[in-house]
Amino acid sequence: MPQRADGPPRRLKKRADFLRAGKGVRAHATSLTLQAAEGPSNAAPPRLGFTTTKKLGGAVIRNRIRRRLRAAAAAIVPVDWEAGHDYVALARTEALRRPFPALVGDLAGALKRIKKERAKRRAPPKNDQV
Repeated sequence: MPQRADGPPRRLKKRADFLRAGKGVRAHATSLTLQAAEGPSNAAPPRLGFTTTKKLGGAVIRNRIRRRLRAAAAAIVPVDWEAGHDYVALARTEALRRPFPALVGDLAGALKRIKKERAKRRAPPKNDQV
């Protein structure tokens, strides 16, 4: 059973951590894509990074989207984030216009799908032989 986080996720800052999370499990939502991978230590608190591309707009727009995503991540119950995992939220244009409760719902739904996919990958293969 994976460990639960004690508090809100910490921030990802190094490029290598973003790249490692990009190779993990992905879940898509209307306003974002969430990527997740195991971090360097299973006992470490979860870490979260945000990515916004220049396609979304200028620096002011991109910073506003990142602030909204950080607030949405803080609104999610801390036990939903798995300890020892790194998460990266890739913003889409809808992240700026979407009502905040819907943005939180997108992030929570993507996190739920990632947890389900990770559990499915950890499950032992079924033996259908009789």
